[in-house]
Amino acid sequence: MAKSGYSITTGSTVSLTALTPRSVLGVKAGAQFGADLKKFRIGFEGTLPTAAVVLVEVCAATFITNAPSSASTTVNVNQAYGRLPGTGFSAAKAWTSEPTILTPLEEYPITPFAGLLPYDFPLGDTPDSALGEGFVIRVTSPAGPLNCRASAWFERC
Repeated sequence: MAKSGYSITTGSTVSLTALTPRSVLGVKAGAQFGADLKKFRIGFEGTLPTAAVVLVEVCAATFITNAPSSASTTVNVNQAYGRLPGTGFSAAKAWTSEPTILTPLEEYPITPFAGLLPYDFPLGDTPDSALGEGFVIRVTSPAGPLNCRASAWFERC
């Protein structure tokens, strides 16, 4: 079956505050389909070699409150491959009030000094969302200020 794939990026840095979890990038599927998260990237900038480890979480999100564009900045959903032109997805970055309900699926402790986490989910092991739900990448920094950038790729499911 032919698939259509999409990507989102923060497009600019997202500022983190010490000890405050922040959803830095997220996607919500339309009401008639889910999202299949294929891969993501997150990188940090402006830190010292002695900087404490940052917690990066990939979370399933119901978006009961604060869906993309609510308490966040909208980002473009770009078609990466496939033939289906209409996305039906909404996406955002830098939530000022966390979306609910978030369920961590993966956790990664990353050093922020030139830290980069590129992760491609193995074929057959990609997390997929319920209809009308999605995913966020949430970061908690033990010290601040700290900036990050992120991107994600996903398909309809």
